[in-house]
Amino acid sequence: MDNQTEVRKFILLGLTSLQGLQKFLFMLFLLLYLSTLLGNMAIMTVVACEPQLHTPMYFFLFNLSCLDIFYSTVTVPKMLAGFLSGHQGISYTGCLSQLHFFYFIGSSEGLLLAVMAYDRFVAICNPLRYTLIMRPQACLLLAAAAWTIGFLHALMHAVMTSQLHFCGPNHIQHYFCEIKPLVKLACNRSQLNLNLLSIITGSIATGPFVFTLFSYLYIFSFLRLKVQSKEGRKKAFSTCISHLTVVALLYVPVIFNYVPPSSGSSASWTMIATLMYNVVTPVLNPLIYTLRNVEVKRALKRRLFSRELLAQKMFCLAACVG
Repeated sequence: MDNQTEVRKFILLGLTSLQGLQKFLFMLFLLLYLSTLLGNMAIMTVVACEPQLHTPMYFFLFNLSCLDIFYSTVTVPKMLAGFLSGHQGISYTGCLSQLHFFYFIGSSEGLLLAVMAYDRFVAICNPLRYTLIMRPQACLLLAAAAWTIGFLHALMHAVMTSQLHFCGPNHIQHYFCEIKPLVKLACNRSQLNLNLLSIITGSIATGPFVFTLFSYLYIFSFLRLKVQSKEGRKKAFSTCISHLTVVALLYVPVIFNYVPPSSGSSASWTMIATLMYNVVTPVLNPLIYTLRNVEVKRALKRRLFSRELLAQKMFCLAACVG
């Protein structure tokens, strides 16, 4: 190792090397990224400004939208820059930082979805104690726990990756600094990194997923046996289906990536699965929650299409033209 040169810069090979696809992919992912920003910022604005949405469920939805914006921002702007320049270089420090924030935001989001499942479980199955159990202090503690565990999980991977030595090829077969393609470039032993990825990250993926599934199995059986009102049952089912859709979009590709042996899946399938939960899911989350949620749709209409706001916009436009 003493006679070998340490690699201080990596080249991200990205999604494709075909020049003809670069502009198309740039436009596609730019559109997806802007949709992520606008959709999730709209959710955050509505939840913050509408008093009737100041409830635990929408507090957690606010956190989810915030995480979705950060999650896409960790990887997509760098990928867009690479499509334009045709060169996706990243420094060693930048690579570790990107890796850390990717796992920080991703694992926090997975844990937050389990917290949201618990919130629905208490609201539907124990409504009389809901305000006592899900009081503001408890909601803050649960959200903070999801963010903190995610941060510590990511810090572990960043520290362990920083212990690796890179002295040979520097081409990463991915569109961002992921652990699996990175460890393949290491000159020293990296099996511990792969084991941690499979065991710790796999547990963080499967644990909340199993908890969420069992929570909703209990909720559905409770609704079928105990709730007589068709309207109440329909409203509860609508909220649960929205959340389950988001859970499936995030957890299924994550489990595909991290629960099997870490070096077993092909690079192409790994990138496709990663794109699903890193780029596609943050775009779809606002649509899923607004299309199936009457309260959010009404609040959005009030905020975006109220007469007062439209009058203000017209006045501002006229002032700019003048």
